[in-house]
Amino acid sequence: MYQPYKNFFHLIGLIACCLLFPLSVLAQTLPSEPAEVELTQSSEMNTVNSDDEALDKTLKTLNSFIILRKKLQKDIEIVRKQLKSEQTEIEKEALKQHLLELQSELRSTKKNFRDIAAGVDISILKNTEEPVFDFEEELSSLLKPAFDEMKEMTSQVRKKSELKEKIIFYEERLPVLEKALSHIKKLNTNNKNESLRKVFDAAILTWEQKQSFMLSELQASNLQLNKLLAAETSVMESSQSYLKSFFQKRGLYLSEAILVVFSIFLLSKFFYNIMYRLMPGFKAEHRSFRFRLLELLHRLFTILFMIMGPMVVFYMVEDWVLFSLGILLLLGLSWTLKQALPHYWKQVYLFLNIGSVRENERIFMQGLPWKVQRINFFTKLINPVADLSLRIPLNELVDLTSRPFEHSEPWFPCQKGDWVILNNGVRGKVTGISLELIELIERGGAKHTYQTSDFLANAPRNLATNFRIKETLGISYSLQQECTTSIPDLLHQFIKQKFEQSEYGNKLLNLRVEFELANNSSLDIVIIADFKGELGDLYNRLRRAIQRWSVEACTEYDWEIPFPQMTLHGEVHHSE
Repeated sequence: MYQPYKNFFHLIGLIACCLLFPLSVLAQTLPSEPAEVELTQSSEMNTVNSDDEALDKTLKTLNSFIILRKKLQKDIEIVRKQLKSEQTEIEKEALKQHLLELQSELRSTKKNFRDIAAGVDISILKNTEEPVFDFEEELSSLLKPAFDEMKEMTSQVRKKSELKEKIIFYEERLPVLEKALSHIKKLNTNNKNESLRKVFDAAILTWEQKQSFMLSELQASNLQLNKLLAAETSVMESSQSYLKSFFQKRGLYLSEAILVVFSIFLLSKFFYNIMYRLMPGFKAEHRSFRFRLLELLHRLFTILFMIMGPMVVFYMVEDWVLFSLGILLLLGLSWTLKQALPHYWKQVYLFLNIGSVRENERIFMQGLPWKVQRINFFTKLINPVADLSLRIPLNELVDLTSRPFEHSEPWFPCQKGDWVILNNGVRGKVTGISLELIELIERGGAKHTYQTSDFLANAPRNLATNFRIKETLGISYSLQQECTTSIPDLLHQFIKQKFEQSEYGNKLLNLRVEFELANNSSLDIVIIADFKGELGDLYNRLRRAIQRWSVEACTEYDWEIPFPQMTLHGEVHHSE
């Protein structure tokens, strides 16, 4: 066990012993049997007293049920007599509704009387079948408080919309009714038939009544709408008023829920730190499967408790509106997870280091090879040669595949500080490498900046390890007999001596002088010189030195250089 916790438990044990020791001594000095007898007698007396009090309370409750039942029965008889004597339909309907309420209360009273008198749950004695579970109905009952709150919040808006629709309805139909009424009155004025007149009069009376009804409804709707508009505040003010009311009623519960979430988060961090400190493998650079699984379960349970904590708070304080809103949020979250579950499942495999991308393997991403250094919720990738690192979320690795690699595999064509030659002829020192840009600086200070993809497309030739220079010397055909024998040897000795006398002699790895080919107007001899990478910045200077010494050798040994070939030709070769 970790030493601080061990000392803490020792301290707790010492304090407990100090507190309990006097009590144990006192217990040994007192007689044990009388105390036990007295304790038993007192407990029995307390039990009898509590049972008597419970029986008295039950009898009083049953007596109040009897009185209430008699009163309800009396009220039912009175309502039934009133129902027989009343004549209007409105009064009869109201009395019938009241009678149903009284009968329901009477049934509830009888049921409560039976349950309390029995003292046990007697519902199992009934032969009624259990109701069939209906998921939609149960879900609707859970979400009803939230919907009721939303209906209350939008009640004014919905009422205003209903009034506007009602006004439009009557305004569209009143003109039609007026035209029809005017037409039938005109027909009735010109009519001479008495039987037809009676029909017209009845129709006119009916339509005038309908017109009066529509006008009254239209006026009432306009009046109600005007009152709503007069009392209506702006949308911002009404929203602020509703939010203020909402938080005044439920601010305490929301604060408790937030406090619970914060406490769960702190406890989670506390247990995580304990695991990190007490488990050596937990903080290893490359963790085993079981430690990865332990961290994953820790995070999943933390998220689960942080979601369920507020729901438990809302349930305990019986705030069904917040509870229903929480269920709505959980349903939305569940639907989202249902759609994204396959993607998250692949991420779980990656996190456990058993997926398509694994630690200490090689992947190709964003145009570069990377080594997977550490897989976590944010994975770290490195390019060991270019000294680049990349931190990416785990989900970006889902569609990638890694593979084992050999130590000889290339990662990047150069490092910072290397001299390179590009295919476009630019030669410079690499002064900056990033994921987006590569910066070169030429001798003299001119800078070139390339996008990384363009830099790699130019196939940079790295001079930092070793490099080779090949220069060609053309001599006259009059020297044909010596061009393959003595001239290469003499030129080799001459140039080698010059290198030994110069500051580059100790950096020259190899020097060869050979006959190359019979050209159109000259016999070409090639000078091949290999140098250490330390002279990469002097690449062109070395080329010029070889050309100069070759001309000096021609002067020294009286070798003729043909007229068309008065200049030496240099060529950049990647390999011999």
